[in-house]
Amino acid sequence: MTDQPFALDEVSKGIIEALQTDGRRSYASVGKAVGLSEAAVRNRVQRLSEAGILQIVAVTDPLQLGFARQAMIGIRCTGDSAELAERLAAIDEIDYVVLTAGSFDIVIEVVCADDGELLDLLNKKVRAQPGVTTTETMVYLKLVKQQYNWGTT
Repeated sequence: MTDQPFALDEVSKGIIEALQTDGRRSYASVGKAVGLSEAAVRNRVQRLSEAGILQIVAVTDPLQLGFARQAMIGIRCTGDSAELAERLAAIDEIDYVVLTAGSFDIVIEVVCADDGELLDLLNKKVRAQPGVTTTETMVYLKLVKQQYNWGTT
């Protein structure tokens, strides 16, 4: 990941938008939509992927897979917050780790089967980390919006 923003032209934006709608869409179909050949689309997707601009992944619905509890956890710490963030990132149940400014030093997102698993994760894996002073757990009641269309509009 680079600190410099990557400027997308309209064709690259069109390719990304097409793949955001359906990541399994064929390069030939995407090419017709943006006015390029299948090979040209394949090359652009590969360059965008290699540059770290684009990933094509399967996004699952945690509720449909039996993970009934999602939460965002704000963490306050002492010491090196970046070091703590790296340790937290190594925990499988944590799917999002961000260093922040404000009332929390780190914010993490977790997906658990139930409240018992969340409590276990909090007590045994998060609060047990050296440097963690306090946590604040914000349990998701309902996910209203989630999108991945940055930079194309």
